[in-house]
Amino acid sequence: MKQMNNNISNPFSFGHKHNHVFVKFGVCFLLLGLSYRLFFSTSIDSSPVVDTDTAFVAEDTLSPPVGNPPIPGDLPVNESQTYHNEKCDIFTGEWVPDPTGPFYTNNSCHSIEDHQNCMRNGRPDSGYIYWRWKPRECELPKFNPGRFLDFMRDKSIAFIGDSISRNQVQSLVCTLSEVEKAVEVYHDEEYRSKRWSFPSHNFSVSVIWTPFLIKAAVFEDNNGVSSGTIQLHLDQLDEVWTEQYKNFDYAVLAGGKWYLKTAIYYENTTMVGCHNCEKNITELGFEYAYRKALQLVFNFVTHSNHKVHILFRTSTPDHFENGEWNTGGYCNQTVPFKEGEVDISDVDRVMRDIELEEFENAEAIGSEKGSTFKLFDTTHLSLLRPDGHPGVYRMFQPYAGKDKSAKVQNDCLHWCLPGPIDSWNDLIMEMMLN
Repeated sequence: MKQMNNNISNPFSFGHKHNHVFVKFGVCFLLLGLSYRLFFSTSIDSSPVVDTDTAFVAEDTLSPPVGNPPIPGDLPVNESQTYHNEKCDIFTGEWVPDPTGPFYTNNSCHSIEDHQNCMRNGRPDSGYIYWRWKPRECELPKFNPGRFLDFMRDKSIAFIGDSISRNQVQSLVCTLSEVEKAVEVYHDEEYRSKRWSFPSHNFSVSVIWTPFLIKAAVFEDNNGVSSGTIQLHLDQLDEVWTEQYKNFDYAVLAGGKWYLKTAIYYENTTMVGCHNCEKNITELGFEYAYRKALQLVFNFVTHSNHKVHILFRTSTPDHFENGEWNTGGYCNQTVPFKEGEVDISDVDRVMRDIELEEFENAEAIGSEKGSTFKLFDTTHLSLLRPDGHPGVYRMFQPYAGKDKSAKVQNDCLHWCLPGPIDSWNDLIMEMMLN
């Protein structure tokens, strides 16, 4: 107390009574200041500044949902869910765990073809469905079927190409059917080309089977057994898709793998060479034919009076080991590859280089003609998924009545449904909406 009196007895004091009032005022002011600082420091610590242009909660950090998840179409359309960065390459990244799994099951969708319904056919593991594609520099939102249907109202989209295109269409139709059931309104005699309608959205999805995109005479049965050499006309497009082209608003075009088959090439109805043929014909190689075909296709779409939003899908690598589909090749991997664990084959690299070169040329021409061209580059991300193929489970109970060591044909090219190809629709939605 003496110390306090000594402290307040200084040249600047106003007397004892006034000093007592001053001390009270000072203490109150000090307490008020401490309260103010405590309140705002707590607020700042509990609410960090967030850059709303880049904030995103990674799906793999979330716990699996408890109870029934919301119906996909009922998810709120929140623009902040879509992370978009024009400088981001959405095709460069890695596969990361996704505990939420796919939108549909192999039992809930009736559009899955038997040889891609791996679980029904007896595949014992299911880990391959719990992965999602994660671009390196940004986030890729999961496909929102309700939002996609709203965006595509009064429009149509066609997937034009081989059986991989049909594989993806089944994935898309299965996902969309969780919001509105698809109605199959057309199929060709062999059920290779189909069309589905979503009546309440006046939206249609088509798949057009044309494995070469150009005019071809193919002598194979549904199991791939050939009774004659394929004949390709390198200067004529396949009318099965060009005659329907005017009906589409969006088109996903793809070629590729079929050009590796033995074939004889024609131009102006004259035989000019072949690929892998044993006859006394000039060997031109698949590179020659594939480049000519893509040039013809791109010339058609860039000069068409009907402007369609084009997505060109690059070819898909297979994962056959120790042989091909008809020589005992198999694919037994159960997890994705990581970056650097696998290299693209020489054949697939050549094919991809042709695709990138011809696409770049067509894109430049298309921009002058008012066409919209985008590269749907699924090659690398597909290369990292050796675990997602049907393998022996392309057929129902492949070892039923057989020894486990029995040789059974594998499918290491197409994808199980549900499976990795579901992520392709995440990419398509990002490309179309952004």
